[in-house]
Amino acid sequence: MALAKLGAVVLDCPDPSALAGFYAGVLGGSVEGDEEWVDLTVPGGQVLAFQRAPGFVPPKWPAPDDSQQFHLDLTVDDLDAAEKSVLESGARPLDTADRNRTFQVYADPAGHPFCLCAC
Repeated sequence: MALAKLGAVVLDCPDPSALAGFYAGVLGGSVEGDEEWVDLTVPGGQVLAFQRAPGFVPPKWPAPDDSQQFHLDLTVDDLDAAEKSVLESGARPLDTADRNRTFQVYADPAGHPFCLCAC
């Protein structure tokens, strides 16, 4: 029997509303909150939350001597179309040179790494 249920994955960032807007554009869902904390409830009911963190320093990727902390794997039907959309929304490529892979790595506008993964 599980001890707990996962409530939300929470990302520290300098601007919770802006980062929630970025992920809402990628995942869909509804956004609510204030300047300090914003919840994005995605289709299916999962919650991705964003917390204002003064002095936020984004993770380094790749950096063998620094941890990436975590990353999100986002499953997509069309990798090329998804890439175009996230780049237009403010993501930046981190590891996209190998176009034969089923995944590509990006950073969101606050610098958190995430992967677009083809189904």
